[in-house]
Amino acid sequence: METFKVMEIKKSVYEGNDRRAEVLRAELKEGKVFLLNLMSSPGSGKTTTVLRTIEALRDEMRIGVLEADIDSDVDAKTVSDAGTRVIQMHSGGMCHLTADMTRQGLECLGTDGLDFVILENIGNLICTAEADTGASRNAMILSVPEGDDKPLKYPMMFAMVDVLLINKIDAISFFDFDFEAVRERVTRLNPGIRIIPISAKTGEGVAEWAEWIRTEVREWKRA
Repeated sequence: METFKVMEIKKSVYEGNDRRAEVLRAELKEGKVFLLNLMSSPGSGKTTTVLRTIEALRDEMRIGVLEADIDSDVDAKTVSDAGTRVIQMHSGGMCHLTADMTRQGLECLGTDGLDFVILENIGNLICTAEADTGASRNAMILSVPEGDDKPLKYPMMFAMVDVLLINKIDAISFFDFDFEAVRERVTRLNPGIRIIPISAKTGEGVAEWAEWIRTEVREWKRA
């Protein structure tokens, strides 16, 4: 019988990225720039949420946006038309961003004079949850049409974010979506998470979302 060795992998394959992410996060804090990593599935309403966020905060914060995608510049053009500093980042086929890629994006965008940068990450709920981008805080969007079972299918994503936006609540009457089931499933994974129902289309709930950002940015700059 052939013998073989079994190797126990004790260290994260992302360990090098994690170290670089911590360095980037410290540099952002020193420069008093708050970076929000916004994640979700494709079609959840990320870009519309970004536009609503800009609209709510543009008079009190200097905002920049990193638009990450595998290809195309559709989202960057949409944000640019809103009058916000933005760059499009193409991942070259990768389904997530690393800390180094985020750093390159920030250097290209230029953070001088900015208070708040939104990283609209590549649309998926798997590998974006695995790689630390160096962001100050992590947020995700779960849209009502996706269903209330997503925390059961993608627990890592829900466990690692600071805030969950439940978007498209204006369409709740058309879907079998159980808010309480989501809340119970998510808080079991992540007891400290903040859950905010919104409609990026109508603006409902955006004021609460904007206030969460104000508080987090203020605390980030004060620390």
